[in-house]
Amino acid sequence: MDDKKIYIGNLNYDTTKEDLQKVIEEAGAAPKDVTVISDKYTGRSKGFGFAEFESEEDTQKAIDALDGKELAGRNLKVNKARPKKPRNDNFGSGRRF
Repeated sequence: MDDKKIYIGNLNYDTTKEDLQKVIEEAGAAPKDVTVISDKYTGRSKGFGFAEFESEEDTQKAIDALDGKELAGRNLKVNKARPKKPRNDNFGSGRRF
């Protein structure tokens, strides 16, 4: 698991990558990458994102500053990201009998 990546949940659906990056930087942390997850079919935000940092110090600083902070009328839920679980949905894997 990457200890320098955080999960940011309960985002307002209108929050952009740029909005999220600005809030993180205002908290005194320097993210090397920020992502807001969107639905691949509609393009609409799913209400969560991730940020990755160069140092564990910046990672913890972002968690401490942002967890519970209000952004666009929503209280953020921020913690260290968990590893992505492998998917086994079998979409497009061929015919089924």
